[in-house]
Amino acid sequence: MDSALPAPMGSAFAHRDFRLYQAARLFMTLGAQMLSVAVGLHVYGMTHRPLDLGYVGLAQFLPMFLLSPITGDVADRYDRRKVLLGCYVTMVVAMLGLFGLAWGGVTETWPLYGMLMLVGVARAFAGPAGQSLVPHMVPPHQLSSAVAWSSTFFQAGTIIGPSVGGVLYDVLHAQGVYAVCAGLMAAAALLLASMRVHTGRMDPAVNSWQRLLAGLRYVWKQKVVLGAISLDLFAVLLGGAVALLPIYAQDILHTGPWGLGLLRSAPAVGAILVAGWMAFFPLQRNVGVKMLLCVALFGVATVLFGLSRHLVLSLVALVVLGAADMVSVVIRQTLVQLATPAEMRGRVSAVNMVFIGASNELGDFESGATAQWLGVVPSVVVGGVGTCVVVALWAWLFPALLRISRTDEVRPLRG
Repeated sequence: MDSALPAPMGSAFAHRDFRLYQAARLFMTLGAQMLSVAVGLHVYGMTHRPLDLGYVGLAQFLPMFLLSPITGDVADRYDRRKVLLGCYVTMVVAMLGLFGLAWGGVTETWPLYGMLMLVGVARAFAGPAGQSLVPHMVPPHQLSSAVAWSSTFFQAGTIIGPSVGGVLYDVLHAQGVYAVCAGLMAAAALLLASMRVHTGRMDPAVNSWQRLLAGLRYVWKQKVVLGAISLDLFAVLLGGAVALLPIYAQDILHTGPWGLGLLRSAPAVGAILVAGWMAFFPLQRNVGVKMLLCVALFGVATVLFGLSRHLVLSLVALVVLGAADMVSVVIRQTLVQLATPAEMRGRVSAVNMVFIGASNELGDFESGATAQWLGVVPSVVVGGVGTCVVVALWAWLFPALLRISRTDEVRPLRG
């Protein structure tokens, strides 16, 4: 097959391991999204402080940041499937820990943050291993389609998980949701264990600080990758409002846990529609310009959500936000994989995961802290405007992004 042509519809699913991996990721995503709803309601119900919602994100980001020098190296030095399996098992342990705390009637937030830090440790190692594993399941000409399908399954879990989590929280309370999360993640671990792919040791070099920092150096030299992942970092760091959704649901839109589930699911509705479209019809022209425009649209939708006082309008804004973000996600992930040598994908993916973690979990902390200082609505509106400013600045700082017409034009740097 000509590698310059888009992959046929569904071609990635011809590979058994890819099917099993997507099923495992779906279960893991369902559990993670149900966790996000439950822990947000649990913590805010205990303290009623926006800053404590920010600490939920910070507890998960710190392990990712502190462990980033070694997580990518582990993905390059050991079998990536086995590394990922260990992460999934760790997530099960963390869910059981949260279940025990909730069942025992915990009254302090710090034990919950401790369990969330364990979740952060698992995610720190899972990110580079999981991202680096996909190229071993499909041929290069199917990678863009595989990334889009992966995003589709992820967004499907992101749609279903929060809604189900909100309903279960009403019925089973926090401990019930944590127990269901543990079961879903255990199922994901079993599916991963049944996969046949083995990557082995991708880079035979011995450990050294030079190796550990190689991923960061490579990203710095490969300006297209640096521009793409740093754009996501600063845009979502400023424009993220997800951490504040429990406050919007309860105090601004005046809805219950079911409404919070809808709000958390709404971005994924837009994202899965776009991801499904891109899985069948990958972008073929002007992908760099489209990525920048969609990040700007993400900022505009954030401002609209921040100002809204009606549930339906808020849901529409979040759907648009998710759709715009998904275009950027697919383009960025494809660029990172195709622009990185196979033996370095673990370390470069680790850098990428730190940027993603900073934009998401650290963004949650920034949102909570800013809301405590400025107020909830002003913090969201200012963040959305800041995202648009970042897009304009990045178009000037990284003109190479504007010149990318097709993702397969980008090649790994050598030497």
